[in-house]
Amino acid sequence: MAREPIVEQDLCISCGLCIDNLPSVFRFDDNNKAECYDPDGASEEEIQDEAIDICPVSCISWK
Repeated sequence: MAREPIVEQDLCISCGLCIDNLPSVFRFDDNNKAECYDPDGASEEEIQDEAIDICPVSCISWK
């Protein structure tokens, strides 16, 4: 994968949309904030469409 998604955890509101849509890429950390644990768990297009574009606070982006 050429790009890796990152979550700005200070902005994350723990809505869980990214985790619900892409559980193979995102999960909640110990502070109940989303984190990317497997950037290769989905294609860049899926990550863009199912996580980055739908995040209500725009806290997911590309590294």
